Amino acid sequence: MNTTTDAPVATPATLAAAGTTSAAPAIRIEGLGKRFGAAGPVVLEDINLTIEPGEFVCLLGASGCGKSTLLNIIAGLEHPTTGTVTVTSGSAAVMFQESALFPWLTAGRNVELALKLRGVPRARRRTQALELLDLVNLADAAHKRPHELSGGMRQRVALARSLAQDRKVLLMDEPFAALDAITRDLLHEELERIWRETGRTIVFVTHNVREAARLGQRVLLMTSRPGRIVNEWRIDDTGPRRIESPEVSRLAIEITDQLREEIRRNAV
Repeated sequence: MNTTTDAPVATPATLAAAGTTSAAPAIRIEGLGKRFGAAGPVVLEDINLTIEPGEFVCLLGASGCGKSTLLNIIAGLEHPTTGTVTVTSGSAAVMFQESALFPWLTAGRNVELALKLRGVPRARRRTQALELLDLVNLADAAHKRPHELSGGMRQRVALARSLAQDRKVLLMDEPFAALDAITRDLLHEELERIWRETGRTIVFVTHNVREAARLGQRVLLMTSRPGRIVNEWRIDDTGPRRIESPEVSRLAIEITDQLREEIRRNAV
C-alpha cells in the first residue's frame, strides 16, 4: 500500500465550520482494478475515489458486487491487480461482521490485547481499556466473557477493540448485519456519536439501503461485477438522523430505485 505523510484528522464539526477539507485526503484510490487469478473474473474495475479526513462514507451495493473486496484492499489485506490505494495515515483499523473476540478473555482483556499489540505500557492498558469500553457504554461489562454478552454487546466490544488500535481510518464490513433491528438502530446511534466525538474517517460497507441513508455523509452505489462506483449521494450534515425519519425514508427510496435499476441491468 502506498503511503504519504501523516495529516491531522479534523472532526466533522471542524470541517463544516472551516467550509473546506484538508489538502491531503484520508484515502485516495486511483484506477483500481481487481481480478482473482490470471484468468479469473474481474471483481473491481476502474475505481477512483477520494475520501477526506473525518468523512463517513457508506459503500452500498448488491451482494457480490465487490464491496468487501474493496474494503480489504484499502485495509491492505488484499492487493489490487491494477491501480493504487493511498491511506494517508499509513494503515486502518478494521471491524468485521463477526466480533471475533477471544472467548477465554473478558471484554476488558480483549480490548487490552489490542492496546498491548499497539505497544501501550501494561500499567496504562486497563485504564485505557475501561475508557474505551465506557465510550461504547459498556464499562460495566468489562469483567464479562463473550458468552455472557448479547450480540450487540459483543459488537460494542469489537468496536472498542478497533478504536484501541488508534488509527485515524476505521473500515467496517457490515458490522451490524446479524443484529436485530432495534439493536442495530441503537448501535447506529452509538457509532454516530463516536464518529462525531473522535473525528475518525469511517468507510462502512453495507447492503442495507436504510442503514446507508441513516449513517453516511456520502453514499456510494456499486454496480454488480465488475464492481464500479456508478452513483453518489451527498447528505447535508445537519445532525443525527433517525432511521424512521422522513429524510432517511426519501433518500432510501431514491437509492433503492437506483439499486434496483442496476440489478436489472446486470441481470440481462
